[in-house]
Amino acid sequence: MSPVDTPQAGRSPLQEAVLYALTSAAEPAKAEAMRSYMKSALPFLGVQASRRRTALKQVFADHRIDSAPEWRRAVLGIWRDAAYREERYAAIELTGFRFYRPWQTLYTLPMYEEMIVTGAWWDYVDELAVHRVGGLLAAYPETMRPLMLEWANDADLWKRRTSILCQNRFKERTDLGLLYACIEPSLSDTDFFARKAIGWALREYAKTDADEVVRYIRHKGIAGLSRREALKNVPVT
Repeated sequence: MSPVDTPQAGRSPLQEAVLYALTSAAEPAKAEAMRSYMKSALPFLGVQASRRRTALKQVFADHRIDSAPEWRRAVLGIWRDAAYREERYAAIELTGFRFYRPWQTLYTLPMYEEMIVTGAWWDYVDELAVHRVGGLLAAYPETMRPLMLEWANDADLWKRRTSILCQNRFKERTDLGLLYACIEPSLSDTDFFARKAIGWALREYAKTDADEVVRYIRHKGIAGLSRREALKNVPVT
């Protein structure tokens, strides 16, 4: 794995195009409510998700990136220089843009780790955990499995949350031993986002094996928010 790629100084043409597209799609009257809901230190422009995705799809198509290192630098440039929260959403969307799927390799891990730790909020972290880190786990299990176990024991809440959620789309491919090993260091954590992550991950696996989730919850004595979330769609007698 490489160190985190360092963006070049100054805003790039891609960054300028992203901001212009977002500003053009914004509904400023919605910005403050969006900021309040997300408890965001960064201001919002007021761009709804559907409008944002449509605008960015064209920008990314028009500004093709030629290499994986350049792509990583572009992502981090948008992320680090963001003046509005939607710019950080744009950075996350650029990581998943269809042109760059072949570049989802272990070299992206320092980039995703930075985004998770510095983003430190659910709207950023959950997308990265489920749709980016999860993809790396599926593709590179021998490397990613021990790394997720490290993250599960990390002091950083958002790395722990990522380790818990990264298998949320795996269904019957879920590595149950890994899921439980990532959950268990956070079982004593009273933080809302840790408890919610545990419940959400178990709820997703319950769609595959509800009886196993019920058994695990009873065995571990999981209660409160995590239990309610996990069993939301499971009739328990």
